[in-house]
Amino acid sequence: QVQLVESGGGLVQAGGSLRVSCAASARAFSNYAMGWFRQAPGKEREFVAAISRNGITTYYTDSVKGRFTISKDNFKNTVYLQMNSLKPEDTALYYCAAGGSALQLSSSKYEFWGQGTQVTVSS
Repeated sequence: QVQLVESGGGLVQAGGSLRVSCAASARAFSNYAMGWFRQAPGKEREFVAAISRNGITTYYTDSVKGRFTISKDNFKNTVYLQMNSLKPEDTALYYCAAGGSALQLSSSKYEFWGQGTQVTVSS
């Protein structure tokens, strides 16, 4: 069982930056690939970014490429999402998720989920 707790969300103006974090309880955190997803009001949950279990390989949805960076610290059992040049359309509840050993893009491949942290970008 893996427990995930997100933090770091908040209100920011367009063009600003935020870093959200996800702390994991797993003893074998280094064995898990991790992902970030988001869900805006009235919309389905969508993939944002994913990182391999060793933190070397990353993947991003097109709309955040060049603006967001996912990273993983296996010593701190934490995954981060650095968000720069934020836009109002980035407003959503951001979730982290833990999957298997391989990097995954589909939410159905992730077994454990956090409760989410709200990110609101004002125009």
